[in-house]
Amino acid sequence: MMVGRAVALHVVLPRTRCSANCPRYTVGMNRIAIISISMSLASVCVAQDTNKVADAADVSISKSVEQIVLDSRPSIVVVTTEGRDGDESGLGTGFVIDDGGLIATNFHVIGEARPIWIQTHDGERIEVTEVFASDRALDLAIVRVDPNKNLKPLSLADESFAQGQPAIAIGHPLGLKNTVVNGIIAGERDFDGVPMWQAAMTIEPGNSGGPLLDMHGRVHGVITMKSTGPESFGFAVKIAELKKLIAKPNPISIERWKTIGQLDAKKWQATMGARWRQRSGRILVSEPGDGFGGRSLLLHAVAKKPTIPFELAVSVKLDDEAGAAGLTFHSDGDAKHYGFYPSAGRMRLTSFEGPTVFSWNVLREFQTDHYRQGEWNEIKVRVEKDKIVGFVNGHEVVTVDSVRQPPGQIGLCKFRQTKAEFKNFRFGEKVDSMRLAAEEIISLEEELEQLPARSALMSEDLESHATNVEQRLALLERKARALENEAAEIRKLGQDIHVAAICRELSKSVSSADGEVDMLAGALLIAKLDNPELDVQTYMDAVNAMADEIRSEFKPDMPAPDRLAVLDDYLFARNAFHGSRTDYYNEANSHMDRVIDDREGLPIALSVLYMSLAKRLDLNVVGVGLPGHFVVRHEPTGGEAQLIDVFDRGKRLSREDAGILVATTSGRRVAASDFETSRPQEILVRMLINLHGLAQARRDTASMLRYCEAVVSIEPDSVQWRGMRAVLLHQEGRKRAALQDLDWILDKEPAGIDLDQIRRMREAFAQ
Repeated sequence: MMVGRAVALHVVLPRTRCSANCPRYTVGMNRIAIISISMSLASVCVAQDTNKVADAADVSISKSVEQIVLDSRPSIVVVTTEGRDGDESGLGTGFVIDDGGLIATNFHVIGEARPIWIQTHDGERIEVTEVFASDRALDLAIVRVDPNKNLKPLSLADESFAQGQPAIAIGHPLGLKNTVVNGIIAGERDFDGVPMWQAAMTIEPGNSGGPLLDMHGRVHGVITMKSTGPESFGFAVKIAELKKLIAKPNPISIERWKTIGQLDAKKWQATMGARWRQRSGRILVSEPGDGFGGRSLLLHAVAKKPTIPFELAVSVKLDDEAGAAGLTFHSDGDAKHYGFYPSAGRMRLTSFEGPTVFSWNVLREFQTDHYRQGEWNEIKVRVEKDKIVGFVNGHEVVTVDSVRQPPGQIGLCKFRQTKAEFKNFRFGEKVDSMRLAAEEIISLEEELEQLPARSALMSEDLESHATNVEQRLALLERKARALENEAAEIRKLGQDIHVAAICRELSKSVSSADGEVDMLAGALLIAKLDNPELDVQTYMDAVNAMADEIRSEFKPDMPAPDRLAVLDDYLFARNAFHGSRTDYYNEANSHMDRVIDDREGLPIALSVLYMSLAKRLDLNVVGVGLPGHFVVRHEPTGGEAQLIDVFDRGKRLSREDAGILVATTSGRRVAASDFETSRPQEILVRMLINLHGLAQARRDTASMLRYCEAVVSIEPDSVQWRGMRAVLLHQEGRKRAALQDLDWILDKEPAGIDLDQIRRMREAFAQ
């Protein structure tokens, strides 16, 4: 969604391919955030010499939308790119700008180093022969196809659009070909030097590269992105930028285009898919391989079978330490080979003896302090007749005394979704480490420590640091990362203190001497877990004021059902409290402060507010935790109990109605036990379980731990939540606290728990 107004947009221009399945993409331009928008695959480039303009009828007369579409359709094409397996991997729009076969589109639509195809309005598929002009910064591209295809160019506008002027976009949004949308020009925008039209119209993935037309059918811009919010704005690069590109083309034949960034085929041979390419002298790999587990190899075509003994080394850096990539050797060119590589922060030496995981043999898997996560790491293997020795950053870390597979090719390997970079690949009878010795690193660190503060830094201070620059930069980066990690740990410590204080208050509130539990206070404390700035007393006072206002409307001796009706009228009719239906899983629906502020929430949160008001009005309303849907029950003295669905504006329910509700929300038949009154502690825990589930869905371990801590503060004897807290504490790096929870379980020896499994877990956590 648009973050802020259009004047404060954050532009991110694309570098990935546009496709019907690509709702958002980032930009590979030197752009800093000015707008936060997801790019709607739409960028209209128009290229055309004014002497080759299409038939220019009387442009003083506006055409109907139907006529413009009819006239323009023969000029609008589908642009697709070919994936690594020969399948269609991208889809966007383009339009003819010259009867010599030139077609304008977006740079991000055609991507890089891929075959490009054009499909005309009548379904003919034509291969692109040349990228006539391209500009990544403008996100514009012009491609050429065979001119003998009777292509009809569109007319490029000379004058400018005016704000409020109607406009039309034609393209293939979400793969729906030849879709038309219209709107008006909302304004002009300049995104990091790129002049664009802002159009109030619905732009979707697949529109990229299509024309923005006026009511005479002339092109004024190339659609290049969209807002992601309800504003429905589209953006198009102005046609003047495309004309500049036409005037100064940089043509590249498609055969050359397909080799941009590719590795030298005489030197490297990729197997099992993935995308291997070269940038700045480094080898980059991305996309899963075709082999099991996303495996892919890049084999060195020169060194077919190095003579034993030999050494093989490379420096590797993973985009995400959960990945795996490194060296391969003794490869048969297919599924059999060895691999030595980091994997999930550990090192592995593996013998791959076939295509499936059942033929993989992990010879060693271990953790070493010599491997530095997030940095360049030099890994090396020495292969002898009867053993393999592995090194990390110059340190010997593993030895395997037998070699199972025959000699073969050497190269690189990667697995899973890993993105990795490699540099300094080398091999020979002996390969010296390119890393500095320990004493040299210490010396560099000492020299860097002598530098003055940057505010006082002089040019002459830097002259002595002109040697070993790469190592110096790595040391500074390591120091910066350490400081960032320290800052993150300090912030986590602050969060831990905050959570501990809230949990202490929760524990006190549910274990008071008189047995009274104020659910409203408990629910507000739960909300404060996520918002330390929340003032609980302010909301307590607000609810008390609401109760006073409702009480002022009671007549003397008014029966309980009538007083309840006044409460209903106040909440649902006059103040519009309601169940959240369009954004049910928003965590704000479980935060009591937001429920009161926004007057919207989940069944259980609205029920807590209802019960809290009822209690202050001397009405006996209790909670009923039906499976999948929380309701309340009014239990008047001497009268008949009544189920109430607060989520549905206080609707009265029979037990039969409740049975239907349970069947709808949980898929099972209602049981008598479902109608039991929920204790306040159970209600607060259920609210925490809802928040925990949302955090689990977004894999937010820190939030899951917060909610788990709160549950344990309310139910300290819960073995299930103690065990879950132990796992989360360990994942968050709090080993001692995790062990304490496991020891608590082992001391209690609760029935139904596999204590041997707990002991094994404790042993694993303690390592």
